[in-house]
Amino acid sequence: MPELEEERRRFFEAAMAAAGATFLGALPSRAAAIPRESVAGVLDAPEPLAEGSILERMRADLNRALTKPIEQRRWVMVIDLNKCVGCHACTVSCIAENVLPPGVLYRPVTETELGEYPNVRKRYLPRPCMHCENPPCVPPCPTGATYKRSDGIVAIDYDQCIGCRYCVTSCPYGARTFDWGEYYESGTPRISEYETRPSPEYGEDRRRLPNEPNRSPKGNARKCQFCLHRISVGMLPACVTTCIGGATYFGDGNDPESLVSELIGSLKTSRLKEDLGTHPQVYYLV
Repeated sequence: MPELEEERRRFFEAAMAAAGATFLGALPSRAAAIPRESVAGVLDAPEPLAEGSILERMRADLNRALTKPIEQRRWVMVIDLNKCVGCHACTVSCIAENVLPPGVLYRPVTETELGEYPNVRKRYLPRPCMHCENPPCVPPCPTGATYKRSDGIVAIDYDQCIGCRYCVTSCPYGARTFDWGEYYESGTPRISEYETRPSPEYGEDRRRLPNEPNRSPKGNARKCQFCLHRISVGMLPACVTTCIGGATYFGDGNDPESLVSELIGSLKTSRLKEDLGTHPQVYYLV
C-alpha cells in the first residue's frame, strides 16, 4: 500500500538522521572542507556541525593546527578501549578510503578474552601505525623511503621504496604490511574498476593496474599515515568519522586546548610497549 510505503520511508529517514546526529554529527561534504587557496594554506573557519559534537570540536582543533607551521604540530590519536565495540567499521572505512588490496591492512582490530567463566568479556584493540617519536622502522630503511615528517607522521616514499621489507620486520607493533600486487578478483576473467581506483594516499592518486605489475605501490611496504591526504585539507581521518562508538579521537598534541591534549593527560592513558622507548603517538584509554 502506498501509505504504508510512505510511512516506512519517513521512519527510515528519521532513523538515519538520528543516527547521523548521534554518531557522525552531520559531517559536511568532502568538497566543503577543501580550502580555496591551498591545501597547505590557512583554512576557512569550519562549517558548524551539531552543537556540542565531539567531531565538530576535533575538526575545529584540526583546522586550528593547520594554521601553524608544520613543525609546530604533533598529530596524536587517542582510542578509548571502553567504547570500542569491535565492529571493525574503522578497518572497513580505512580499506575503502585508501583502496587497499588483499593482505594490506592499516587498522586491524585484535580481540582478547578477559576473565574466567562465567565472568568472561572481550576487549577489542584497534591498532593503527603508532607514528612513534623514535620510530624503529626508519633506521633500517636502506633508501630513506621510510621517514618521519616534522609533524610526527611516519611516512613512506613509494618511489624510493625497493621492497626489502626491513621496516616490516623492525616494527614491534606489526603495523606494516607489504603490497604483493594481488587483487580481490585475482583469477577471475576481469579486474573491476573498483580495484583500480586511484588511491588518494599522500595526495598522489596512484592506481594499481593489472598490466603494470611493477608500478608503485605494488612491491612496496605500506602503512597507516593518519589519512594525511584528509587532514591536510581539514578533514578528520576516515577511522575517526566512521567509529560508531565514538572511541577514536584525533588532533594536535602540541595544542593545550585540543581534545586529545585533555585526553592524554588522563591517568587512564597507556601506550603499547612503552618499555621499548619508541614513544608512540597513539594513546589508549583503559
